[in-house]
Amino acid sequence: MNKDLQLTSYDFELPEECIAQEPVKKRDQSRLMVLNDADYTPVHTRFASILDYLRPGDLLVRNDTRVFPARLQGRKETGGRVEMLLLEYPGNAQRMGEKQWRTARVPALLKSSKRPKKGATLHFHDDIRATVLQLREDGKVEVEFRYRLRPGDCLDDLLHRCGQIPLPPYIRRPNGSTPKDTRRYQTRYAGATGSVAAPTAGLHFSDDLLCAINSLGVETCNVTLHVGYGTFAPVRCRDITKHKIHKEFVEVSPLTAAIINRAKKENRRIWAVGTTTVRTLEFAADSRGEVQPTCTPCGLFIYPGFQFQVIDNLITNFHLPQSSLMFLVAALTGRKRLLASYREAIRKGYRFFSYGDAMAIIHR
Repeated sequence: MNKDLQLTSYDFELPEECIAQEPVKKRDQSRLMVLNDADYTPVHTRFASILDYLRPGDLLVRNDTRVFPARLQGRKETGGRVEMLLLEYPGNAQRMGEKQWRTARVPALLKSSKRPKKGATLHFHDDIRATVLQLREDGKVEVEFRYRLRPGDCLDDLLHRCGQIPLPPYIRRPNGSTPKDTRRYQTRYAGATGSVAAPTAGLHFSDDLLCAINSLGVETCNVTLHVGYGTFAPVRCRDITKHKIHKEFVEVSPLTAAIINRAKKENRRIWAVGTTTVRTLEFAADSRGEVQPTCTPCGLFIYPGFQFQVIDNLITNFHLPQSSLMFLVAALTGRKRLLASYREAIRKGYRFFSYGDAMAIIHR
C-alpha cells in the first residue's frame, strides 16, 4: 500500500511538554514556521511576520465561526452530578406555550457516574433542562434541550451565564475553562455562532495585525464551517481512505463566492486560514474550480492525492499524530516534508495543537 495512505505513516513522538496548555501573551507573537516551495529550508519567525509573505492583491479567506459555551454542569433527578456537552448549537428552537419555554432536539455527550436512562430529565439551571430522547451506540445521546429567556436576553446570553467554553481534551483544566479561555479560544473576527471547537489557525491574528494586513492591500473574506467534536475523533482505519470523516455545517455566501472567483480569474493568490477554510472552499468548488454559494453539511475528506482547485497557500497549526488534519496538510505539502518539519518543530521547542504555534505553507 502507498505509505501516504497508511495510518502508521503519520505517527510521531510528541513530548507532553510540547502540548500548549496556555496561549501566548500576545496573539501575533506565537512562533511561525514557514515552508516555502521556493526554498526547502524552513524559516523560523514570529506570526506577526506573516506580513512579510503576504502581497498586495492577495486574498485571505477566514472561517468566521464562533465557539459557544457548549459545556453545562447539572444534576440528574436522583441528585447525581452530570455534565453535558452540546454537539450542535440549539439555534433552531421552537417556542412552547407555557412560560415561554423553547425546545430543540440536539446531539450531546453526557458524563456522569451512571449513564442517564432514556426519558430522564436533567437540570442545569432554573432556565435550562434536558430530557434524554435516545441513547446512541456511538456513546452520544439525543436530548430535548429546553430553555427560557429573561426579558431582553438571547440564547447566547443564557449559555454564557450558565455554560463554559469547551476546550479540547488535551488542554487540562480541572475546574473547567477560565474567563481567559472564553476570550482567547475565539478568533477576533468570529461572527456566526455554532462551533464546539475553535478554528485555531485564526487565533494568531490580533486586531493590530488584521489592520496591518488590510493596510498592505490584502483582501479578506469569510466563510463559515462550524467545527464539531468529531475533529478530535481518532482515525482507526489502517488504510486512511476507509476512514469516515465527520460532517460539519458550512456556508459560503454569494458575495464571498464572487470575491474568491474574481481573485482566481485575476490570478491572485488565495490564502486559507486553517484546515476548516480549506475544506469549505474545496467542497464548494465545482468541476471547473469555481466556488459556488453553499449552505449544507460538508463531508469532504482530504488526504494525499487530492487535487486542490481553489487554495494556493495555507496557514495552520501543528496537529495531532495520525489525525485527519495531518492528512489534509500532507496532501498540500507532502507527507515526508510535513513529518520532517514536525520533527524540527519538536527539536526547536515549538508549541503544538490549539493554543500552540503556527505554520505557513506557501506554494506560490
